[in-house]
Amino acid sequence: MRAAVLHDLGEKLDIRDDVTVLGPGPGEIRIRVRAAGVCHSDQSARDGGLPQPMPAVLGHEAAGDVLEVGDGVDDLAAGDRVIVNWLPSCGTCAECRRGEPYLCMTHVMAGYAMPRFMAGDLPIFGMAGCGAFAEEMVVPRIGAVPIEPDVPYEIAALVGCGVMTGVGAVVNTARVRPGDSVVVIGCGGVGISAIQGARVAGAALIVAVDTVPAKLDVARRFGATHAVSPDRLSDLVTEVTGGEGFDYAFDVVALPQTLRTAWTAARRGGTVVVVGAGRAEHQVAFNPFELLFEGKKIVPSLYGSAYPPRDFPRLIALWRAGRLDLDGMITHRLRLDQADEALAALGRGDVIRQVIVSGVDA
Repeated sequence: MRAAVLHDLGEKLDIRDDVTVLGPGPGEIRIRVRAAGVCHSDQSARDGGLPQPMPAVLGHEAAGDVLEVGDGVDDLAAGDRVIVNWLPSCGTCAECRRGEPYLCMTHVMAGYAMPRFMAGDLPIFGMAGCGAFAEEMVVPRIGAVPIEPDVPYEIAALVGCGVMTGVGAVVNTARVRPGDSVVVIGCGGVGISAIQGARVAGAALIVAVDTVPAKLDVARRFGATHAVSPDRLSDLVTEVTGGEGFDYAFDVVALPQTLRTAWTAARRGGTVVVVGAGRAEHQVAFNPFELLFEGKKIVPSLYGSAYPPRDFPRLIALWRAGRLDLDGMITHRLRLDQADEALAALGRGDVIRQVIVSGVDA
């Protein structure tokens, strides 16, 4: 089969047609990938921002059809349509037992140790144990959530990571309430999802912040009440909150300067939600006095604090009801051999979400 293989950090993807997928073993399923979203995390894995053993097939935001099930899988069958859950929970670790399945590392760590593909004698890993930039992939049974056959693959793929991460940060992690005020820093696919989540949650004030002017126009279209560049944010805080700040500040970019911006934009007693992955070598300084007397909270939102078997159907239901515009988030449909172009385009003003679609002509 064909797959886009990354042989080393920073290199171009090698489009190969001699790749085979390993499995499915017991408790696993093999999926024909029909659509794979292109996420900033894929680029972060390529440039070393996120740890990833090499060589690897990138991609983790995907949907497709079940081709084959391994021993012990009796609730899925060939032909079923599924969304990939890249952070599946084992159900038995300490985090799972505490009701925090989004912190389970059991299957993800297995993906770092166990290759998912072969090209001749070369073992190849899958990003986060997935590897969606390929025609087929194998995941644990809990790593797939079945959906109705009428849900388009492209829509389903977006739900699998970007939409879940953004909307989940608002409704699961922060639990934004009607009338709350929100600022979202970074208006890519995850940021636009967070803006939509804030709209669905009933936030009265939704401010979008980005350095790219075109993205500010997009943010308004998806529900932002205001949209500004970072250098205009301070003036807007004074204008719309009387200088008090916002109830919730979502940092989707996760650079030291954006986290500081989020902290400054949050009101005293407000909450800063860290949504982006950032880089391990970056450091952000806070002094004990401000941490105590500002009374602000900094909370992480890994994968939107999601439990995908519960949350994916909810997001699909919101899309069906017209309350989440997922169709409008897809700005480019590409072929697998255009994956390098897609990664290079991340952050561009005309890009919200790019999707690699099986059989697309471009």
